[in-house]
Amino acid sequence: MTTPRLALLASPVDDAQAALAGLIKRHGSWAPQDADVIVPLGGDGFMLQTLHRFGVLNKPVYGMKLGTIGFLMNQYRAEDDLLARIEAAEPAVLHPLEMLVQTESGASVSSLAYNEVSLLRQTRQAAHICIELNGEVRLDELICDGVMLATPAGSTAYNFSAHGPILPLGANVMALTPIAPFRPRRWRGAVLKSGTEVRFRVQDPHKRPTSATADSHEVRDVTEVLVRESLDRSVTLLFDPEHNLEERILIEQFAV
Repeated sequence: MTTPRLALLASPVDDAQAALAGLIKRHGSWAPQDADVIVPLGGDGFMLQTLHRFGVLNKPVYGMKLGTIGFLMNQYRAEDDLLARIEAAEPAVLHPLEMLVQTESGASVSSLAYNEVSLLRQTRQAAHICIELNGEVRLDELICDGVMLATPAGSTAYNFSAHGPILPLGANVMALTPIAPFRPRRWRGAVLKSGTEVRFRVQDPHKRPTSATADSHEVRDVTEVLVRESLDRSVTLLFDPEHNLEERILIEQFAV
């Protein structure tokens, strides 16, 4: 069996850099485009950076936690056989969201989100947002601090902190979750099929400026945001069998 070529990457933190140096001595390191598996060392933020930079390569990604939060990462254990862990790992295929934005200046901006797309008010004025699903208005006016659309992988992050539902992988659904809604008071969001096309229209954008963010890519002064699941993009994350991503989501659902 051919030994897989690893692209070893690390966040700037000291622990990740030290682990990187040790792993390079043992396994060497290839450029991501020449590797068989990409191995980021860090937290979830660094994992998302890696997916955004190298997801287009369609290489499996086996991350190890050497940061503050590592929901998308495996545990780092220096004494373990990394190659054996990768060989035994289970895949989880993630489809990102595609965000298409129109701004007040007339610019059009697109970006991908593996966790969530969120709209947020830019000033003290609450945002007023109309929500359309597949071209049909479902909510004339949401008065809020913001609103987001989250993937199952991202449902345990910002979405959950905004009281959105945790979604199981493979359910082919997304979470539409308001952020500090004022009107309508009793609307707590919705669970949508993954193929749903969601359009957010910002009402009175000059008086009530609103930004849109796909993971960490922010666009300010938006007037309209279209979000849909990307059909032609996917990434494969690799997880240790004893603690795969589906199991982690179940653990989060029963956490007290």
